[in-house]
Amino acid sequence: MNAPFQDPAAGQRKLPLTVLIAAPRGFCAGVDRAIEIVERALERYGAPVYVRHEIVHNRFVVDGLRAKGAIFVEELDEVPADAPVVFSAHGVPKSVPAEAERREMIYLDATCPLVSKVHRQAERQIEKGQHILFIGHDGHPEVIGTMGQVPEGHITLVETVEDVARLPFTQDDELSFLTQTTLSVDDTAEIVAALMARYPQIVAPKAEDICYATSNRQAAVKAMAGSCDLLLVIGAPNSSNSLRLVEVAERMGTDARLIQRASEIDPAWLDGLGTVGVTAGASAPEVLVREVIDRLAEWRAIDEQTVVTTEEKMVFKLPRQLTE
Repeated sequence: MNAPFQDPAAGQRKLPLTVLIAAPRGFCAGVDRAIEIVERALERYGAPVYVRHEIVHNRFVVDGLRAKGAIFVEELDEVPADAPVVFSAHGVPKSVPAEAERREMIYLDATCPLVSKVHRQAERQIEKGQHILFIGHDGHPEVIGTMGQVPEGHITLVETVEDVARLPFTQDDELSFLTQTTLSVDDTAEIVAALMARYPQIVAPKAEDICYATSNRQAAVKAMAGSCDLLLVIGAPNSSNSLRLVEVAERMGTDARLIQRASEIDPAWLDGLGTVGVTAGASAPEVLVREVIDRLAEWRAIDEQTVVTTEEKMVFKLPRQLTE
């Protein structure tokens, strides 16, 4: 007589799974503000409202705003002159609002105030006659926007410690540095150390350029990665701060995977695991975090535990056009 069929995965599914949930995670104040700007613009002006570049790097958010009447474009010349346009949270070169004004367009700047702070620092450093060494990732919208704040030839991009060794400047040159706001805290510290070692005269920004949300989310991952068999990072593949969270975990020896939605999780990833961590980049909404946790609960009996490393209370004001 044949033995009854037994599902080899059944026992695995019954095993409890501890799910550590990072706090803080997900939306930061700059992202909250940017999304609200688009939503309020739609209420005030009606659809369509154009948005230059993705307002934030998250497909779920972009699709949600598109459903409400937002139209996303890459360049300003794709926007009709009589239509309102919003500039993304990553910031834009000075030439973009200048062109909008030339065309007498209605435009709203959703640039994160912490990115705008870096823009103002760049202007002041140029006024002092300093050449800026800008630490960031080539091609990222924030980098394009920041480098577009100063005249061409007055700012040089530095991506790695190796780039520092190749710089053509001397210790007689007046130099300063700034950084992209969404970088790895540890990687950036290494590059800054290399810059200061080679150019002792270099002028540092008055305050840390890496934003509080990026630093806090990386610190939360560091606090829990050692207790996780796997870390799931919810975020887009073009989201700098989300990619850095994966890197932070991997640097600590923890397997980490970047996912955009719960549907991307392979249940085989959980085989033999006792603890999974969950966090989200600054552009990922909380609904996607809950979606991932609910998905895990379909396969395993889960024990949710929140790992709190700090509390965020930052709020940014909306543009005056939307509050008057």
